[in-house]
Amino acid sequence: MNEYLIIYERADDGSWGAWVPDIDGVVAAGDTRDEVEALMREALPAHIKAMRENGETVPGPQNLAGYIAA
Repeated sequence: MNEYLIIYERADDGSWGAWVPDIDGVVAAGDTRDEVEALMREALPAHIKAMRENGETVPGPQNLAGYIAA
């Protein structure tokens, strides 16, 4: 099982969105970060399953994230 980077972004109105830089089309939006994370836990495996069923190549994880204090 691969682990993919998920980018969580907070909008000006306080809502949240998320996306997967390694796989186009995997996105979620919701009122809270927890809600968006739960949606992504469903969306990512479902998207990968659909890609495999359609004979598409599923890219492996390529992106990482980190923090640097400044």
